[in-house]
Amino acid sequence: MTRALITAGASGIGRAMAQAYADAGFEVWVTDIDTDALNALPEAWHCHAVSANDEPAVAALFAQVDAAGGLDVLCANAGIAGPTAAIEDVDLTDWRACVSVNLEGAFLATKYAAPMMKSAGKGAIIYTSSTAGIYGYPNRAPYAAAKWAIIGLMKTTAMELGPFGIRANAICPGAVEGDRMEGVLAREAVAKNMTRDQVYDGYAAGTSMRSFVDASDIANMAVFLGTDVSRMVSGQVISVDGHTENPDPKV
Repeated sequence: MTRALITAGASGIGRAMAQAYADAGFEVWVTDIDTDALNALPEAWHCHAVSANDEPAVAALFAQVDAAGGLDVLCANAGIAGPTAAIEDVDLTDWRACVSVNLEGAFLATKYAAPMMKSAGKGAIIYTSSTAGIYGYPNRAPYAAAKWAIIGLMKTTAMELGPFGIRANAICPGAVEGDRMEGVLAREAVAKNMTRDQVYDGYAAGTSMRSFVDASDIANMAVFLGTDVSRMVSGQVISVDGHTENPDPKV
């Protein structure tokens, strides 16, 4: 059976990815730090409480995956929004926390997935970046920097692992409906002295399709990139965002 591991897979985009892979017939492994959300996942899934930037825990988990037969698809999806503040007001501790989860988490997952995939002579690694990793984003410096760096990690991984039959790509979601985005909207509303609805409408107006994205849209792209129908797609940055036109949404 083909096997997929999704980091931060207990809710939001990760949960949608996990379900999409399960529906496609994959054996699903999920990591998350939200134990309540993990406990609510289907019993058939392999669920583990692991922080993406905890190397000993990540190493132990991937050893279990290896013992179970290896890994076909890695979705390095773990991330946090980080602070919303002008650059001069960003605390270094908050910066490091955001970069650690978003970037170091993706690095560690790749580090421990690569040997298994090299041994198998195949595999797909899918990174969750962001449109903020393409355009940058005002008042979100740590998040944008980390998501931009993930694209550099992906490009390098694609070149390094391609000779072993391993593909790497990055998905860049735009504004995705859900609890996490609601938190972003609330913080930006305060930072910009706007209402939540004004910020929401600004995000939607900043896309040519005038709409937010659903987590299932991201999940469908992840399954495409993880299966043989995309066997020659590697090193690519693919936006699933309704075509972002304005990275600093305003009403």
